[in-house]
Amino acid sequence: MDIASLIGVISGVLLIIGAIVIGGSVRNFFDLPSAMVVFGGTVAATLLTFQFKDLVASFKAAYFVFAEKKRDPNDMVATMISLCYITRREGIIKLGGVKTRSAFLKKVCNLIADGAEEELFRKTMAIEVEAMQARHFMVQDVFKKMATYAPAFGMLGTLIGLVQMLSRLQDPSSIGPAMALALLTTFYGSLLSTLCFLPVAGKLRARTLLEVMNLEIVVEGGISILEDNNPLLVYEKLSSYVASRHRRPMQRTVEKREAEHD
Repeated sequence: MDIASLIGVISGVLLIIGAIVIGGSVRNFFDLPSAMVVFGGTVAATLLTFQFKDLVASFKAAYFVFAEKKRDPNDMVATMISLCYITRREGIIKLGGVKTRSAFLKKVCNLIADGAEEELFRKTMAIEVEAMQARHFMVQDVFKKMATYAPAFGMLGTLIGLVQMLSRLQDPSSIGPAMALALLTTFYGSLLSTLCFLPVAGKLRARTLLEVMNLEIVVEGGISILEDNNPLLVYEKLSSYVASRHRRPMQRTVEKREAEHD
């Protein structure tokens, strides 16, 4: 799991629980009807907004984003340099036999091996990148919508609690506990939005930006191969995508890539 996400979740939960424990009893913050209004209402509204398969896909994508290691752009630079060496030694047709788990990289290799024109290559891969961004935007939008719905249903639950409280004004001793229960739904809604849904949407957006960068490295690397650039020029071109303090020297990049293949 991403260490930053793990630290964020644990620290956030512990700080909130700590504040509750210091201020009073934890039992005061558990109420089943309040949870039903917020959780049930948020899920219901989300299902009305999106198709069920989109909702399932979004939660799967969120799981993989938090569970899988981020792809280092330096690794993509190393991959494209390796392909550049292959084409200069054995010709571009050899790229047709390259084995990779990345469908995007495989498509790039096939287009190069088929001798695609640069303009066609750019247009084809631009469509792939835009389609990927659209899919990722849908996933992000699910969590953004849930971050909007949760506080709204929290407020709705508070209004329900206030109506129930006002209907029992003849018993002054019940006003305090009833008000506390009424405010719990607002608490649940805000907690879900700020500690769960919005951070997940933000993490998904950050991963999308990183993925776009990696795909752009692949595309620009493919264009460099079509132009028959030498590996050093390819490295100088592609390493520009990586912050200078995080760039690997070319020799180290090539050696690391060869070590991984061995």
